[in-house]
Amino acid sequence: MQVVTPADAPSAHALETHIREAGFPCVGAKSALAKGNLSVVHARDITSAWNDLEIHRALVEWSDRYREERIESGLRSLAVVFDGPEDLSEERFEQALWDRIQSLSDKDTWRDQPRDPRVSSDPDDPHFSLSFGGEAYFVVGLHPRASRIARRFAFPTLVFNLHDQFEALREQGRYEKMRKTIIDRDIALAGSPNPMLARHGEASPAAQYSGRVVDEDWVCPFSDTRAA
Repeated sequence: MQVVTPADAPSAHALETHIREAGFPCVGAKSALAKGNLSVVHARDITSAWNDLEIHRALVEWSDRYREERIESGLRSLAVVFDGPEDLSEERFEQALWDRIQSLSDKDTWRDQPRDPRVSSDPDDPHFSLSFGGEAYFVVGLHPRASRIARRFAFPTLVFNLHDQFEALREQGRYEKMRKTIIDRDIALAGSPNPMLARHGEASPAAQYSGRVVDEDWVCPFSDTRAA
């Protein structure tokens, strides 16, 4: 695991310990950590824009590295671990998550970064993904008060996963097996499957980002200004 800054941040190193726990269900994150493909950015406050420029810079550099190394990259993730707040409700965490995502997307536009043309910019589209540095991403949110145990972690965290690497898994016929393993492990942990998990192409993944259970009337509070 590479901690981008600062190297001694306890909140960042806590993520490694959390992923290594036997019950942690995401085998993709375990693989990324084991292969040294998990990079962690330490940030102050998920409700503040204090570190947004730094986070965006890390995402663009992560995209560049992926394009250079994708032949032998394996699964990789960039996680942003915030020191707090640790008492956010699921609704307030969801709001903070989308505030940070909107800010980061606006910075991508400001820096004239191209949008990944392989995915949709419409958060209502089943093929929606975010785009930073020309690469598509989806986000997994973790925080202390998540109702799903698999999304529960001591610090608010946003994990940015490259869309392209999961497309590669589908082409290799490995995606469904990994997905089933994660679901089975989640059921073993929580006693029931996550009701928000949808298959690719059936519903917008945006509703899954925060981990909160939402209904069909939920509206994603995000817009990509490059699509205007």
